[in-house]
Parts: sequence; structure tokens; C-alpha cells
Amino acid sequence: MAEVREHKLVKLVIGMFTNRLELFQEALKALEKRFGPVDYESPLLPFAKTDYYEEEFGKDLKRKFYSFKRLIKAEDLLRIKIFTNNLEKKFSKEENRLFNLDPGYLAPAKLVLATTKDYQHRIYYGKGIYGEVTLRYKKGSFIPWEWTYPDYRTKEYIEIFNHIRKIYMEQLRW
Repeated sequence: MAEVREHKLVKLVIGMFTNRLELFQEALKALEKRFGPVDYESPLLPFAKTDYYEEEFGKDLKRKFYSFKRLIKAEDLLRIKIFTNNLEKKFSKEENRLFNLDPGYLAPAKLVLATTKDYQHRIYYGKGIYGEVTLRYKKGSFIPWEWTYPDYRTKEYIEIFNHIRKIYMEQLRW
């Protein structure tokens, strides 16, 4: 029988998109209050690989990714997703969200995202939250799966997650 061991701490990553650029700073304040300081903030990226969110948010969406200095337990993703969903609701106007938050974590071999949508490749965490291994790390870089969202397949996103992984791997060496 294999011995049960604690999972290594993982790196919290949160993606955010909106078409109201001032909300990046407002949301970031709330996120840092809860999760501590950010150690990486991506450049502003176009969020244009889908029109799925256009009716709710409008056009010209932009995205940023943040990673947080303080490492977390992988199982904390459930409560983090519930927190980010509640934060979206807090900032909503007339039943419409003003921004979308996508929390996940980066481990040495994968990027896991939290979602409220079930599908064949997602694992149930509890309380209506699922986890999806969105990218895997192989031969020096993250690579997508067949189900990986189109934007997460792009060179820009892969470079961002490779950069965050370098920060994380340095933290593990300390």
C-alpha cells in the first residue's frame, strides 16, 4: 500500500476579464486583501477568442492574469472559487456581472482551473465547483489538451504560465 503524503503547496493564479479597465484595480484590491500580495501581473490582453460573454459584458473585453506570492493548498481552490463568485456578485449591477474571475492553481506539472460547469473531463470538488486540468507541463513548456479553451492555447498565455511557473519553482527551492 502506498503511503499517503501531503500535496505540495501550489501557486494561486486568477484571471480576470472586463471591458471596464478601472475595475482591474478595484478587484485586485479585494483579491490582495484576501490572498496577499501579487507577485506577477500580466500585461493587458485582448479577450477575443469567444463571443460567449458578449451579451452579459459587452464588447472589447480585456484580460489580465495575477499570481499571488503566498502559496496555497490545492484543496483550497473550492473556497477560493466561491469567494471569487461572491466578489463578482458584489460588483454586479442589475443582475449583470461587471467582471469575470477565473481562479486556478499552478503546480509543477499542470494548471488547474475552477469552474461551475460540469463536463466529462472535470472533477467535482463539492458545493457546485469542479476542477479542470487546463494545461500540462511537458518538455519545458505548458501544452494544451483537446478541451483547453482557445485563448489558453495561445502563445501569449502559454508564455505567461511558463513565467509564473518559474516564479513558483523558485519559491519551492527556498
